[in-house]
Amino acid sequence: MKAFLLSALLAGAMFGQASAAEPEMIRISTNETDLILQVAPSGRLYQSYLGDKLLDEADIRNLAWNVHAATDGSVTTRGWEVYPASGWEDYFEPAFAIEHNDGNLTSVFKYVSSETKRTDPNVSETIITLRDEVYPVEARLHYISYGKENIIKTWTEIRHEEKRPVKIARYASNMLYFSSPAYHLTEFSGDWAKEVQMSSQELHYGKKILDTKLGSRAAMHVSPFFELGLGAPVRENEGTVLLGTIGWTGNFRFTFEVDNVGNLRVLSGINPYASNYELKPNETFTTPEFIFTLSDEGAGKASRDFHDWARTYQVKKGQDDRYTLLNNWEATSFNFDEDKLERLMGEAKELGVDLFLLDDGWFANKYPRENDRAGLGDWEANRAKLPHGVRHLVEAAQQAGVKFGIWIEPEMVNPKSELFEKHPDWAIHLPNRETYYYRNQLVLDLSNPEVQEYVFGVVDKLMTENPGLAFFKWDCNSPITNVYSHYLGERQQQLYIDHVRGVYNVFRRVAEKYPDLPIMLCSGGGARCDYEAMKYFTEFWCSDNTDPVERLYIQWGFSQFFPTKTMCAHVTSWNKQASVKFRTDVAMMCKLGFDLSLDELSADELSFCQQAVANFKRLKPAILEGDLYRLVSPYEGNHMAVSHVSKDQSRATLFAYDIHPRFGEKLFPVKPQGLDPRKRYRVEEINLMPGAKPFAAHGQVFSGDFLMKVGLDLFSTNPMSSRVIELTEAR
Repeated sequence: MKAFLLSALLAGAMFGQASAAEPEMIRISTNETDLILQVAPSGRLYQSYLGDKLLDEADIRNLAWNVHAATDGSVTTRGWEVYPASGWEDYFEPAFAIEHNDGNLTSVFKYVSSETKRTDPNVSETIITLRDEVYPVEARLHYISYGKENIIKTWTEIRHEEKRPVKIARYASNMLYFSSPAYHLTEFSGDWAKEVQMSSQELHYGKKILDTKLGSRAAMHVSPFFELGLGAPVRENEGTVLLGTIGWTGNFRFTFEVDNVGNLRVLSGINPYASNYELKPNETFTTPEFIFTLSDEGAGKASRDFHDWARTYQVKKGQDDRYTLLNNWEATSFNFDEDKLERLMGEAKELGVDLFLLDDGWFANKYPRENDRAGLGDWEANRAKLPHGVRHLVEAAQQAGVKFGIWIEPEMVNPKSELFEKHPDWAIHLPNRETYYYRNQLVLDLSNPEVQEYVFGVVDKLMTENPGLAFFKWDCNSPITNVYSHYLGERQQQLYIDHVRGVYNVFRRVAEKYPDLPIMLCSGGGARCDYEAMKYFTEFWCSDNTDPVERLYIQWGFSQFFPTKTMCAHVTSWNKQASVKFRTDVAMMCKLGFDLSLDELSADELSFCQQAVANFKRLKPAILEGDLYRLVSPYEGNHMAVSHVSKDQSRATLFAYDIHPRFGEKLFPVKPQGLDPRKRYRVEEINLMPGAKPFAAHGQVFSGDFLMKVGLDLFSTNPMSSRVIELTEAR
């Protein structure tokens, strides 16, 4: 990994020459990466190094600051300051901006102290305190490093002791600096049904900003993560790459700024758009977590590090099992009754999945939920559809031999609802203009503690009244429109931030009271996909688009940051030109589920699906817990392949997909990765339709070395075809 080192411009304004004093060095390390900060004689804190871990600790002293004199003999004071504020000598995008009680717009943070503590043998936290010498304003920089996962998490706390509230207009979570011959940014953008579409560009002088202003359903157009290739475009298995993501379920912003001498600064944090925050004396403003890893083995290694870290430290129940399920939405939409649902519960058992999930349409009476124009907010069972209530469905599922889960969207309200009639002020909407409705609904104002209590109560009431309820799908279909809080009054600039904090307060309360409850995070598809929300959710819905061809691109994109067990993928009736086998094989590379009626399947297709479910359950140790290797990218041709390798390298599952091959095109072998070259593996094709013949190498034994260097002939020229290969260590 290339080191990104400032050969320092670190002298303070009061020093005309270099001091002989030893600079204070702060080392933040994983097993593979060093981030080294140092205190200049001026007391300012600078980034000195970010790169491969230095093997000899004594070498850190060789990073000590130097003074670069200008031609006129003066000394420059600008450098790679860790948390620069606006209004002083820095000429580029600041991390922090403030208006003090006297109207002054400047702060200069200087080093006060630092402490490092180890929370377990693999994890350490460093806290650095900075303070303005003129105004009583303080910044505390937090860094948590995860040794073997090679992940660093960082955030900032701001507080002050001025007599009256101050206004903060910038409040970045973190700033990183790089010096490289070139910078190549990979971003993830899209819309409903085409999430995380990957595109890349080279960065040149000036700023590139990735941000969202949607408030809720915030990642609908741009995802809260990025990849940065240093020196070359991002590649899968080689080159130096930074993967970074922000843990914030609201408006976020990444700023990439190349300066006049070709250095790059990367800022991450809450988007300050319409959010000049009023901070009271002694109140702490805590920024979101920015999480990153550096890899010199391409994006593949960085992704696997993220996956290991997420399963161990960040995702709710990250090391626990996941349910396979059957959802009713594609089979019934809003049109169902108890008999129809009970029949589908029987189908879930016949299919072999663990859980039946009841989707939208089960609630509201005065304004029944017959479509998306009414009922949101009235979370009681619809008596016409479900005369015996939710408890009867829980019991019916148990009798059928499966668990029962249910869909909710408790942060939203339809104007046509009893809730809106009683509490119109609970919804975010303008008091003096005609209301605009996105998807016929409004967002509830979670900055209001009363609304937080109500939303928590939706889950709590369902769980209390139906103790056998085993799963929730928590949806969020609308961005914030008509932006006005009836609760905040004159503090409208705080709505975007305080709303998200209210959302987290509800998430936290649910997780604390129901720590073992699995919950799927959904937002009109994959528009909620951040690692702060994932502290409270076991998985997320990648997209409403379940066309298997489109899903290959979507799942490829999300896999850059998220482990397989968090990514929900269902077999549905989207794209019936694709076989049930192809649809199932695509869903099986993630957390497998189904959303169709078995009536749609032939006897052979049903038999295939039952066997695929059994195979998935058997292969969970590799698929859900193993290492993911992206082998052939759909962005680079007409095919795609990935593999999951168990941690002990005794088993692997390889998925190969033909998307839309060209006539007579040349085909190349698929070369697995991550196997033990010394082990021998039996190769078997699974997930075969009844009567289908396996591929030529089925049943043969090869060394891991041979498989990784020579590969297997798995691709074909058949459109929308697939193979699933199981590799098992031959004893």
